[in-house]
Amino acid sequence: MLEFVVGSSLAASAGLNAWMPLFVLGILDRFLSGFDLPAGWAWLSSDTALWIVGALLVVEIVADKIPAVDSVNDVIQTVVRPASGGIAFGAGASAQAVTDPTHLFENGAWVPIVVGIVIALVVHGAKATLRPVANVATAGLAAPALSTAEDASSLALAVTAIVVPIVAGILLIALVVLIIVLLVRRRRRRAAAKASAAAP
Repeated sequence: MLEFVVGSSLAASAGLNAWMPLFVLGILDRFLSGFDLPAGWAWLSSDTALWIVGALLVVEIVADKIPAVDSVNDVIQTVVRPASGGIAFGAGASAQAVTDPTHLFENGAWVPIVVGIVIALVVHGAKATLRPVANVATAGLAAPALSTAEDASSLALAVTAIVVPIVAGILLIALVVLIIVLLVRRRRRRAAAKASAAAP
């Protein structure tokens, strides 16, 4: 159960920012005593991986704060964030890395990866749906603040997933509730707008 909370929190983190959980996993594996990634995922803490993921993290952080660019970034990230979620869930939940694709379906190694992909895709979908609405409503002024909040949430989910999994579980539940509330509000506003447009 704890592994599921850890993996889910990391995957949700990837849904907000693709590179944050991968960078956190690599850094913690490198510097936090007592935390070791499974052998198949240890490449995340290599110098090459940390530099590449760190650079991509900076690019995403900057791009996501620029109105209009953030929407383009969300389209690109529709593939990247779920893939990152699969990797993060697999690494965080101590799943085996897939080294031989021909054996992928034999030992169940694909299950945590698919779960991570789905979780990250759902979170990403909610983010990509709500962000343009906020941008239109505020003429783009909300983009930097929303992006900063998303980055902070992604970082908090990733770090607490490893260091204090119970807190990560609470943050994950809070994120789910927030997403549901925002989506329900958006639906109500759209329904109200249609009703007022249809009224004579």
